[in-house]
Amino acid sequence: MTSSLDQLKATGTVVVCDSGDFATIAKYKPQDATTNPSLILAASKKPDYAKLIDEAVAFGKKKGGSIDEQVEETLDALLVQFGKEILKIVPGKVSTEVDAAYSFDTDASVAKALKIIDLYKAEGIDKSRILIKIASTYEGIKAAHILQSKHNINCNLTLMFSLPQAIAAAEAGAFLISPFVGRILDWYKANHKKEYKKEEDPGVKSVQAIFNYYKKYGYKTIVMGASFRNIGEITELAGCDYLTISPNLLEELYNSTDAIPQKLNASDATNLDIEKKEYLHKEAAFRFDFNEDPMAVNKLSEGISKFAADAVTLKDILKEKLQKA
Repeated sequence: MTSSLDQLKATGTVVVCDSGDFATIAKYKPQDATTNPSLILAASKKPDYAKLIDEAVAFGKKKGGSIDEQVEETLDALLVQFGKEILKIVPGKVSTEVDAAYSFDTDASVAKALKIIDLYKAEGIDKSRILIKIASTYEGIKAAHILQSKHNINCNLTLMFSLPQAIAAAEAGAFLISPFVGRILDWYKANHKKEYKKEEDPGVKSVQAIFNYYKKYGYKTIVMGASFRNIGEITELAGCDYLTISPNLLEELYNSTDAIPQKLNASDATNLDIEKKEYLHKEAAFRFDFNEDPMAVNKLSEGISKFAADAVTLKDILKEKLQKA
């Protein structure tokens, strides 16, 4: 009997592994993999990755400059070392994240992205295999627009919780977006004090709305549902372009033979009555409509703070190693 994981792939959904752990990625045979400082922080505590950290520290030390400058160089090198190893396992792309501290600085985000691409190039890896991951703030979306249009660098706009963010990202020509399903559910459960069936899950409904808008208006930007809390959220989005799934849920799908019928279909969306909006060059309209969704405002802020804090923790670990090197 075919596994639920293979059935999900058969609906046309590309499965992506949401992990920084190489053995996990190899087991489930995803097309792509996505990382962030939180995942790399978790992986970096395992002995298996000591060699990669040592190599990154040596790189940062060799670059010289102040200790803080060495830490930045080391972190960039570590992100790329992880990405390089992941690309030995997956046939497609790996997402590498720009520090969340740059989420409200378009120029700094672009500069950091170009540096990451240069580091991959030095390792013999073409930019076509890299997705630069940037938070879906207005400034981040503008950075993605610059990277896509001027530098032909593909971007993954993450921490996405609303249709205005998704529309602006599509207008920016982003290669891919990561709407966060589970974090939306978390907010609604906490604020409305109720449980949701998979069919009424607000995170699922958000991704369905984005998928239908994109297909209705012919946008090529890939919709990659992310941040799942349970299998039901995944099965309700079968047929979505991509889904990035954590190891524990991949294992559940891998061991199950439950049927996974296709739920999302691009051709169905063309007949839907959906209002067209514009945001990329209408900053005030974007900010107002985004601000009207308290869940999205709260979760974007929280997500940026969490990713930034994990990056700081990772930098502190690297700083200590540099000082001992």
